[in-house]
Amino acid sequence: MSVSASLPGRRRRRLGVPPAVGAAIVVAWVLAIAAEVTGRAALLGHGALIEGRGPSRPPPPVWVAVPLFLAAWQVMVIAMMLPSSLPLVRLFRAASMKAPRARAAMTAFLGGYVMVWTAFGALAFLLDIGIHRLVDRTPWLALHPYVIGGATLVLAGAFQFSALKDRCLRECRRPEGFLLGRYARGLAAAFRLGREHGLYCLGCCWALMLLMFAAGVANLVWMGWLTLVMVIEKTLHAGDRAVGAVGFALIILGALVLAHQPQLSALFQAR
Repeated sequence: MSVSASLPGRRRRRLGVPPAVGAAIVVAWVLAIAAEVTGRAALLGHGALIEGRGPSRPPPPVWVAVPLFLAAWQVMVIAMMLPSSLPLVRLFRAASMKAPRARAAMTAFLGGYVMVWTAFGALAFLLDIGIHRLVDRTPWLALHPYVIGGATLVLAGAFQFSALKDRCLRECRRPEGFLLGRYARGLAAAFRLGREHGLYCLGCCWALMLLMFAAGVANLVWMGWLTLVMVIEKTLHAGDRAVGAVGFALIILGALVLAHQPQLSALFQAR
């Protein structure tokens, strides 16, 4: 079924984002701000979950740490990633609103999307455990923990110029074209569509999200800055220019951190 045929054009333009989705984004930001203000963000940060918070507060076992981290990660995904996907969410709502079980279809669509980012978060957390173990066992890295953060910045900056980033961004910037030929009714089809969009979204934004591991999960300044970057890159006409500018900025910042500029290096220790 064609997306364009599912609703008259004028009505499609009037149809907004589902209120529940908008509310989820607002709640996620409120939770992130509250966690930062009350100091609870540090308790769920991956550094504390891996290394603990001193001799009297050892880290939880991995089987406990992973779910705790993923709970915080879900809040970040909703707060940071969903805003950049709202054009597609809006179009999916328009295409499916007259289908049977429209709300369940939206839930399945978002479930497929979130599943991709949850899997990435779990993998990144497990890799981060390995990096912490490597730092602990390597005297040079233990003395120069900022190297991990600097290298992550350079990696994210270099990925901005990659063919994979460009290809995935093209799909994310054309939400109506993405739906054409893919949309079908049914919960399974909605889940597959959300999963496929999630994979393209992951393909263009995974390196930027890795920066949250370098800066610290729930770091509000980086959450806000990266959310703005991803929204601009994926939804605005200026996105092409922003990609290169952000890439150069991240590479320069990473180089400064690797050169051990004290004020910058302190922000990007291995966490």
